[in-house]
Parts: sequence; structure tokens; C-alpha cells
Amino acid sequence: MIFSLSVFALLMGCGAYNFTGGDVGSAQTFQVNYFQNYASQSPGSVFDPGLDRDYTLSLQDLILNQTSLDLVSSNGDLLYEGEIVEYRVSPMTATAEQRAAQNRLTITVNVRFYNNTKEDTNFEQRFSFFYDYPGSSQLASVRDEAHREIFERINQDIFTRSLADW
Repeated sequence: MIFSLSVFALLMGCGAYNFTGGDVGSAQTFQVNYFQNYASQSPGSVFDPGLDRDYTLSLQDLILNQTSLDLVSSNGDLLYEGEIVEYRVSPMTATAEQRAAQNRLTITVNVRFYNNTKEDTNFEQRFSFFYDYPGSSQLASVRDEAHREIFERINQDIFTRSLADW
């Protein structure tokens, strides 16, 4: 028990790290601006109503759950903003009858990150991930699962890029 407490105290005394590997430095707050959905402006992309709201909330939730930062609506120490630039369904493999045996939903998000406490970590970058599903299924039947998996992967990549100081 004493050993466990000693290890815990040592870990807590090593700066602003947490068990996910995120380094928030001296930041205490973060802000996630609304990610507009501009995917329909990209050739071949389709529009999914509510995607912008769902994505913005998922990024906020991930940062809240993996850091001790407080979410604010303005003047955050860390600022995430950007837009959804691609939402595309593409056939991946075909059957002998020239039908899609498997489809792929791809979502791409352009992110701008500003760290007001350590400006040399600011960046702008695109993050993308996909979800494959059977060609016999409609996107509507796998949409929620697909979004959850894609958002989780994209958000973890954004988190790693912005706060994992390896």
C-alpha cells in the first residue's frame, strides 16, 4: 500500500501529464469551436445533416474525458477549430454482378489547433479515417456505428498530435 501511494505521488508530481499520455502544460481550459460541415462542397461527397454537431460534441467529450481541462466557450488556453471537408461513400470491392460487395465511408476533418500557452505547438492539419461495411447494407443502418468509430479514431489522432509531447 505504501509503495502504491509512493508511485501515485511520484506520477502526480511529474508535471501535467495524465494516464493517457496528454501533456496540457500550463493550460487550464480548452475551447472547441463548431466544426462546420463543408463536405458537400467536395466532389463526390454527400451531405449528412447533424454531422457537424455530432462531431464537435465528440471532440469535446474526448478532451474532457482524457484531460483535467475545463471546457469554455471563449478565450480557451487551447483552441480547436476547423471544418468537415469530406464525407464520401465509395465502393471497395465488387461482386461478379458488378455490384459493390463492400463500401467505405470516409470522413476528413481539417483542424486548426492553437495553444495560447505554448504557441510553437500550433498547427493546421487534415485528419481522415474510414469505416467499411457490406455492400448489401444501407449507410443508414450502420451510420451511428460508423460515425462513432471514425470520430474516435480521428479525435484520438488530433489529441495525440496536439497534446502528446513524445
